[in-house]
Amino acid sequence: MRRRHFAGWLAGALLARPLLATAQSPTPEPQLPAAPAPQPVDLELVLLVDASASITTGALDFQLRGHAAAFRDDKVKAAIAAGPGIAVTVARFDGPRTLKVLLPWRRLASAADADAFADAVLAAPAGQETGSTAIGSAVLDALELFKGSGFDGPRRTIDIVSNGFSNAGVDPSLARDTAEAADVTVNALVILDEYDWLEGYYRQQVIGGIGAFVRTAEGRDSFIQALIAKLIDEIV
Repeated sequence: MRRRHFAGWLAGALLARPLLATAQSPTPEPQLPAAPAPQPVDLELVLLVDASASITTGALDFQLRGHAAAFRDDKVKAAIAAGPGIAVTVARFDGPRTLKVLLPWRRLASAADADAFADAVLAAPAGQETGSTAIGSAVLDALELFKGSGFDGPRRTIDIVSNGFSNAGVDPSLARDTAEAADVTVNALVILDEYDWLEGYYRQQVIGGIGAFVRTAEGRDSFIQALIAKLIDEIV
């Protein structure tokens, strides 16, 4: 009699074991959605504007208004529309590790895109000029902006606009070498309203990479036309 009770208990236990194992099996981890593939563009362009206290008062606002006017130019619009599009972001810099993005990355592929970008530049919260001028630090920080930009282009360029020289932070030539090693070109547009020797300084200490160049504006009157020519050279 006892054997029959034991046999019945053993059979029930063996039948229950698979159910128990199934109940205690770990829940599969949920699958996260795949990150979207980067959008193909012809150029990834970081526009850096000098917001240091050493530049002329009001120069930051002047630079931004100049960029807005340049992107409204018909020749710049035609250059943008002629290819698969470009990706652009705008950031300001002054002292070391102060880079601040004013406009996040966006794709421009048409005249309408360029006009919308110009409007966004004018509406950007620029702030006031402050701090020292750390060009090398700005270049190194700008390199980080390419990571996770959401775009993929065969050319990547950092474009600096300033009317001053570096007086703080990383040596610009070291930052330039780092950019070159990452296949990033550094260009510059220099406003010669305070220091007429800046073109040579930027050519020797700041720019680098494939096709790197310096453009100059003798003053504010010629700034927009110099900026238009620079953008066209970078886009095409």
